Amino acid sequence: MTAHTETVQFDGLAGKIDCAFDWPDEPALGWALVLHPNPAQGGTRDNKVVTTMARACVQQKLVAVRPNFRGIGLSEGEFDHGQGEMLDMAALVEQFRVRYPELAAGQWVLGGFSFGTSIGLQMYAQWQAQSRPLPNLVILAGSAALRFRHFASAVPADALVIHGEQDDVVPLSEVLDWARSLDIPITVIPNAGHFFHGKLLILRQLLLTRLKTL
Repeated sequence: MTAHTETVQFDGLAGKIDCAFDWPDEPALGWALVLHPNPAQGGTRDNKVVTTMARACVQQKLVAVRPNFRGIGLSEGEFDHGQGEMLDMAALVEQFRVRYPELAAGQWVLGGFSFGTSIGLQMYAQWQAQSRPLPNLVILAGSAALRFRHFASAVPADALVIHGEQDDVVPLSEVLDWARSLDIPITVIPNAGHFFHGKLLILRQLLLTRLKTL
């Protein structure tokens, strides 16, 4: 359960990055960075899929960090079609490690929903190329990563990829083609749309089951 939520700011390339920190009611074992859907289409850190992902992480004693991308809420700057957002989040991760070394030394989960998956995998590809520390688990919900071909192959083999059978934003057939080329498994929620309406409890249980293996 979430003991409390506080607001913390980091420095992005376009100004402040405003984040919600969801703290567990027991000593934290690490942290999770959870990235929201497309800000140009109304996506924010308070999206229900994002908060569902965050709650699952908190239940497993991780501090869930939910940033607003640039131009959303109190985060400064303007939408940059993924490039600036990736640089901001990479800067956030580096600053987090300095400010919260004990949390950074624990378990680390990188999660994203829709547009957030593309930002997460851009960072993962960069860290992989630079031989930098990688997350213990990558979670991709309603993944739009396949639409960024220059890095879409940078997916860890043990990533948890969850998609809705009836996704009308990123069709399941596209994600299956992408996953097939990488030989990675996909967990499909029957009758679920892109935003997992009516299926959030199923999504949360899938997340909890995987997080318990960390």
